[in-house]
Amino acid sequence: MKDKKQRIHDLGGLMVESFHYLALFGIGATIVWSAVYEYLQMVQTGHATLEDILLLFIYLELGAMVGTYFKTHRLPVQFLIYIAITALSRHLVIDVQKVSDSFHLYLLLGITLSIAILSLAILILAYTTRRYGCPEDDKLEQKVHDDSL
Repeated sequence: MKDKKQRIHDLGGLMVESFHYLALFGIGATIVWSAVYEYLQMVQTGHATLEDILLLFIYLELGAMVGTYFKTHRLPVQFLIYIAITALSRHLVIDVQKVSDSFHLYLLLGITLSIAILSLAILILAYTTRRYGCPEDDKLEQKVHDDSL
Protein backbone atom coordinates (compact mmCIF):
# COMPACT_ATOMS: atom_id res chain seq x y z
CA MET A 1 0.00 0.00 0.00
CA LYS A 2 2.80 2.38 0.89
CA ASP A 3 4.55 1.68 -2.42
CA LYS A 4 1.42 2.72 -4.35
CA LYS A 5 1.15 5.97 -2.35
CA GLN A 6 4.82 6.69 -3.01
CA ARG A 7 4.37 6.15 -6.77
CA ILE A 8 1.36 8.49 -6.80
CA HIS A 9 3.35 11.03 -4.81
CA ASP A 10 6.30 10.74 -7.22
CA LEU A 11 3.99 11.07 -10.24
CA GLY A 12 2.40 14.17 -8.73
CA GLY A 13 5.82 15.66 -8.09
CA LEU A 14 6.88 14.93 -11.67
CA MET A 15 3.72 16.56 -13.04
CA VAL A 16 4.22 19.68 -10.92
CA GLU A 17 7.88 19.93 -11.90
CA SER A 18 7.02 19.43 -15.59
CA PHE A 19 4.42 22.18 -15.44
CA HIS A 20 6.92 24.36 -13.60
CA TYR A 21 9.54 24.03 -16.35
CA LEU A 22 6.97 24.37 -19.15
CA ALA A 23 5.64 27.57 -17.59
CA LEU A 24 9.16 28.97 -17.11
CA PHE A 25 10.05 28.27 -20.75
CA GLY A 26 6.78 29.87 -21.85
CA ILE A 27 7.37 32.98 -19.76
CA GLY A 28 10.99 33.19 -20.91
CA ALA A 29 10.01 32.81 -24.56
CA THR A 30 7.37 35.52 -24.17
CA ILE A 31 9.91 37.90 -22.65
CA VAL A 32 12.39 37.26 -25.47
CA TRP A 33 9.65 37.61 -28.10
CA SER A 34 8.45 40.91 -26.63
CA ALA A 35 11.99 42.29 -26.31
CA VAL A 36 12.84 41.33 -29.91
CA TYR A 37 9.60 42.91 -31.14
CA GLU A 38 10.36 46.18 -29.32
CA TYR A 39 13.96 46.14 -30.56
CA LEU A 40 12.82 45.64 -34.16
CA GLN A 41 10.40 48.56 -33.74
CA MET A 42 13.35 50.72 -32.65
CA VAL A 43 15.42 49.57 -35.63
CA GLN A 44 12.52 50.33 -37.97
CA THR A 45 12.12 53.79 -36.44
CA GLY A 46 15.84 54.43 -36.85
CA HIS A 47 16.46 55.56 -33.28
CA ALA A 48 15.83 54.60 -29.68
CA THR A 49 14.39 56.94 -27.10
CA LEU A 50 15.20 56.82 -23.42
CA GLU A 51 11.73 55.34 -22.91
CA ASP A 52 12.63 52.49 -25.31
CA ILE A 53 15.93 51.80 -23.59
CA LEU A 54 14.29 51.67 -20.17
CA LEU A 55 11.73 49.23 -21.56
CA LEU A 56 14.59 46.99 -22.74
CA PHE A 57 16.03 47.13 -19.21
CA ILE A 58 12.68 45.93 -17.88
CA TYR A 59 12.81 42.99 -20.28
CA LEU A 60 16.41 42.31 -19.22
CA GLU A 61 15.45 42.22 -15.53
CA LEU A 62 12.46 39.98 -16.26
CA GLY A 63 14.73 37.59 -18.17
CA ALA A 64 17.29 37.59 -15.36
CA MET A 65 14.52 36.91 -12.84
CA VAL A 66 13.25 33.92 -14.85
CA GLY A 67 16.81 32.63 -15.27
CA THR A 68 17.52 32.92 -11.55
CA TYR A 69 14.24 31.22 -10.69
CA PHE A 70 15.02 28.45 -13.20
CA LYS A 71 18.43 27.79 -11.63
CA THR A 72 17.63 28.19 -7.95
CA HIS A 73 13.86 27.64 -7.66
CA ARG A 74 13.81 30.87 -5.66
CA LEU A 75 12.51 34.26 -6.71
CA PRO A 76 14.67 37.03 -5.27
CA VAL A 77 12.50 39.96 -4.22
CA GLN A 78 15.28 42.31 -5.30
CA PHE A 79 14.55 41.56 -8.97
CA LEU A 80 10.92 42.57 -8.54
CA ILE A 81 12.01 45.79 -6.85
CA TYR A 82 14.52 46.54 -9.64
CA ILE A 83 11.75 46.04 -12.19
CA ALA A 84 9.44 48.34 -10.22
CA ILE A 85 12.14 51.03 -9.99
CA THR A 86 12.82 50.81 -13.72
CA ALA A 87 9.10 50.94 -14.55
CA LEU A 88 8.58 53.94 -12.29
CA SER A 89 11.64 55.64 -13.80
CA ARG A 90 10.24 55.03 -17.26
CA HIS A 91 6.90 56.49 -16.18
CA LEU A 92 8.69 59.48 -14.66
CA VAL A 93 10.62 60.14 -17.89
CA ILE A 94 7.41 60.08 -19.91
CA ASP A 95 5.39 62.27 -17.53
CA VAL A 96 8.07 64.88 -16.90
CA GLN A 97 7.32 66.38 -20.32
CA LYS A 98 3.59 66.62 -19.57
CA VAL A 99 3.69 68.53 -16.27
CA SER A 100 1.23 71.38 -16.59
CA ASP A 101 -0.64 71.69 -13.30
CA SER A 102 -0.15 71.01 -9.63
CA PHE A 103 -1.76 67.53 -9.80
CA HIS A 104 0.95 66.32 -12.15
CA LEU A 105 3.58 67.85 -9.93
CA TYR A 106 2.28 65.79 -6.99
CA LEU A 107 2.18 62.71 -9.21
CA LEU A 108 5.83 63.21 -10.14
CA LEU A 109 6.80 63.78 -6.53
CA GLY A 110 4.90 60.63 -5.55
CA ILE A 111 6.72 58.59 -8.18
CA THR A 112 10.05 60.00 -7.05
CA LEU A 113 9.26 59.21 -3.41
CA SER A 114 8.23 55.67 -4.43
CA ILE A 115 11.56 55.16 -6.19
CA ALA A 116 13.39 56.38 -3.07
CA ILE A 117 11.41 54.00 -0.83
CA LEU A 118 12.06 51.06 -3.17
CA SER A 119 15.77 51.95 -3.24
CA LEU A 120 15.80 51.95 0.55
CA ALA A 121 14.09 48.54 0.50
CA ILE A 122 16.88 47.20 -1.74
CA LEU A 123 19.45 48.57 0.67
CA ILE A 124 17.73 46.94 3.66
CA LEU A 125 17.37 43.60 1.85
CA ALA A 126 21.02 43.63 0.82
CA TYR A 127 22.14 44.47 4.35
CA THR A 128 20.00 41.83 6.04
CA THR A 129 21.04 39.17 3.52
CA ARG A 130 24.73 39.88 4.12
CA ARG A 131 24.31 40.17 7.86
CA TYR A 132 21.88 37.32 8.56
CA GLY A 133 21.84 35.20 5.40
CA CYS A 134 18.76 33.67 3.79
CA PRO A 135 16.51 31.26 5.69
CA GLU A 136 16.13 29.26 2.47
CA ASP A 137 19.87 28.58 2.44
CA ASP A 138 19.67 26.93 5.86
CA LYS A 139 16.79 24.71 4.71
CA LEU A 140 18.70 23.79 1.54
CA GLU A 141 21.85 22.91 3.49
CA GLN A 142 19.80 20.79 5.90
CA LYS A 143 18.13 18.96 3.00
CA VAL A 144 21.48 18.26 1.31
CA HIS A 145 22.84 17.01 4.64
CA ASP A 146 19.80 14.78 5.20
CA ASP A 147 19.99 13.40 1.65
CA SER A 148 23.66 12.51 2.05
CA LEU A 149 22.97 10.40 5.17
